[in-house]
Amino acid sequence: MSLKTAAALVIGNEILSGKIEEENLVVLARALRPLGVRLQRVIIVEDVIDEIVRAVRELSAAYDLVVTSGGVGPTHDDVTVEAVGQAFSAPVVSHPHLEAMIRGHYGSRCTDGHLRMALVPSGASLETTKDVAWPTIRMRNVWLLPGVPEIFRLKLEVLKENFGRAGPAFVTRAVYTQMDEGHLRPLLDAVVAQFPDVEVGSYPKWHHDSYKTKLTFDGQEAQRVKAACEAFVALLPDGEPQDFSE
Repeated sequence: MSLKTAAALVIGNEILSGKIEEENLVVLARALRPLGVRLQRVIIVEDVIDEIVRAVRELSAAYDLVVTSGGVGPTHDDVTVEAVGQAFSAPVVSHPHLEAMIRGHYGSRCTDGHLRMALVPSGASLETTKDVAWPTIRMRNVWLLPGVPEIFRLKLEVLKENFGRAGPAFVTRAVYTQMDEGHLRPLLDAVVAQFPDVEVGSYPKWHHDSYKTKLTFDGQEAQRVKAACEAFVALLPDGEPQDFSE
């Protein structure tokens, strides 16, 4: 089974201006790994339709899964749905089921602004689960998620259940050492050469009492990851810590 890849498109002036701290990418990356999907690229754009259109077209053609974050609300700067429609040459229409849900939820308080959230690109699917009845819009391989972190996490559960397992889950093991990266380089080079199918990462930690560098070993074959980690530990000087699973 070939590796499934994903890209994220984060949309919002508030992210690029620093008004709002981006919180969804780390959640998305961690959610995809148990599904056997590797997040390989992230693009952040302003609330500008042409920029979103270009990014959606590029990412949809290059990756198995594209997740957008932001721009699906009722205000003037929520233009993601329209942009995704343009990216696929699909007119944006009000979906009867989604409109009925919105009217039922807001009742007499429902406004034209609320009804903007019933707009979807023609031909899009409304994905749900038994636990999350409020639909998530999917246009081909592009999933449109809200930027609000709490709602993003909720809708992400819909994506996970409907997309399903695409391959073996990624496995990670970690080693924490008191050595700095300069001294670790030859040890890491030896392991990387021996295990080209295992991704090895090195992350220094400044002014930390328990360790100086964290090493990670990632892959979709648990035995290979374990073997690479053990090969590295065997190269460490006496007294260095042993590995920990993550």
